[in-house]
Amino acid sequence: MLERCLHEELLEAGCDEAGRGCLAGPVFAAAVILPVGFSHPLLNDSKQMSEKNRNLLREVIEREAVAWAVQAVSAERIDRINILNASFEGMTLAVESLAVRPEFLLIDGNRFRTTLDIPYCCIVGGDARYANIAAASVLAKTHRDELMCRLAEEYPQYGWERNKGYPTREHRLAVARYGLTPYHRVSFHSEAGQLSLFGRDIL
Repeated sequence: MLERCLHEELLEAGCDEAGRGCLAGPVFAAAVILPVGFSHPLLNDSKQMSEKNRNLLREVIEREAVAWAVQAVSAERIDRINILNASFEGMTLAVESLAVRPEFLLIDGNRFRTTLDIPYCCIVGGDARYANIAAASVLAKTHRDELMCRLAEEYPQYGWERNKGYPTREHRLAVARYGLTPYHRVSFHSEAGQLSLFGRDIL
């Protein structure tokens, strides 16, 4: 069972992102403040959950949270400031969008930079330890997946409804064949046929 938060005495928001390793689409970030006593047997790191359970938990979190917010940082912005800074920016925007101002932030990962004047703590693997970070991971993941499925209708040849923009063989082959879309992160494709991203199997 996950711990609800790190500081029971503070109004604490858990923060996480989804989509850092993708070749296409925005990076999404979420912030969630859970009510005292909140628990759910299915809640876990979103990467360890089935799509069905993530969507079920999204409804529960959005209904029961004290406050929640999700923000996206575009591929164009990622190219401009790099993916790490875009992740930090997304979490900052999500916290700023909360209807209730938190007193403390619990960040998944090993570092964070922000313009917020709210104290925070970074927790490696926090989405598997704390319910508020896990809840943020679920919202970030489900909102991003929903967008990628919509974008797949516009660009069906890339299989985004299945790979969600991650560098699967299917996605890499489609990039080699059809080129980049406006939703691709150009900085992740700085050289044609870049081996570290695309692999020798498409050359």
